[in-house]
Amino acid sequence: MTNTISELDAATIDVEIADQSRWTATTWFAVISMAATSFALVSAEFLPAGLLTPLARDLGITEGTAGQLVTATASVGAVTALLSNVLIGRLNRKAVLVGLSALAIGSNILASIANDFWLLLLGRAGLGIALSGFWALSVAVVARLVGTNATGRGMAIVTLGVSLATIAAPSMGALISDWLGWRIAMAMTAGLAVLAMLLQIVSLPSLPANTSNSLADVFRLTRRRGVQLGMLAILLLMTGHFSGSVYVRPFLEQVTHLETRSIAVALLGFGIASVIGNVAGGRLADTSVRLALAVTAVLMALAAFALVLWGAYPGIAFALVSLWGLAFGMAPVVLPTNLSRGAPDALEAAGSLMVVSFQIAISIGAVFGGYIVDHYGAAAPLTLTALLAASTAGLTLLQPRS
Repeated sequence: MTNTISELDAATIDVEIADQSRWTATTWFAVISMAATSFALVSAEFLPAGLLTPLARDLGITEGTAGQLVTATASVGAVTALLSNVLIGRLNRKAVLVGLSALAIGSNILASIANDFWLLLLGRAGLGIALSGFWALSVAVVARLVGTNATGRGMAIVTLGVSLATIAAPSMGALISDWLGWRIAMAMTAGLAVLAMLLQIVSLPSLPANTSNSLADVFRLTRRRGVQLGMLAILLLMTGHFSGSVYVRPFLEQVTHLETRSIAVALLGFGIASVIGNVAGGRLADTSVRLALAVTAVLMALAAFALVLWGAYPGIAFALVSLWGLAFGMAPVVLPTNLSRGAPDALEAAGSLMVVSFQIAISIGAVFGGYIVDHYGAAAPLTLTALLAASTAGLTLLQPRS
């Protein structure tokens, strides 16, 4: 890992000083506010998975159409990610983060009161902007809060909110919608964003802009070998993950022959393991990001390939699904940290490329996974996951030792 970077400006010097000291209570509070924001935003992003049936019935649309709410959020996010760090110019980054939370609040409220699909779609588009803007800034902000040598640890805490939201949002959304209605469930995500925004206001220090990016600056980063390898790692590993993980349930139904209750337990194991992986990934990334990427990729490849071979046995399937969850929990920490190492002097621009890479990988994975499962069966997408994850592990051989 590169422990020092060029002293480009005062902000960089401050980060290097932070590397040498332990985290204070103020630092912890600031990082936790970022984690609370990730939890609020991702909860809102994945909430429709638990609301599709009542939402579609109330608005008079099909469940397939309602499912496009998640697609709309991701699509808007991909476009916004390229432009976000250009549009914010030299605004104070704390003000930007608070503004993005305010946008999430308004978007969730709009979605909760929407009386037609297009108004609901508009609310989800606003959420997509808030999501992409937050994640594009996240690595740069965390590095300024905790220091470059502890970025992996800091991002592990921030992305812990993602793991928790992935587990909680769909199930809690379904329960709340059955009890109080889907609109109340949507409104409650606005409440989560309010809490996150208040935490940001109270805990985040002033974060004056130390750079002003242009679109050309963002694209110029793609000439760097480290950035190229970082983006390629995201594209390979996340395309593999999303091409297979979406179809784990059909695999467990058709190959392992599990009942719904057993599948729910297996997926819960996936979620719990992902939380553990989140913490482990942060620690390992700060020690050696190259090793962390290799371990993440190998674990995912091993889990997916072994499921194809021995997934018919329930006990083995349970263990392998949890192993996959462990690898997936490491990925959102390791992959951004890996990419940021290629641009330590341009973390915000690198953050934009990171978000775009993730969104493209999600889209490609969903398309290829759907085609493969329709034509070759439930085990085929998992084979693709194993191959792409193994390719990512091989990619680490091209990276410098850290």
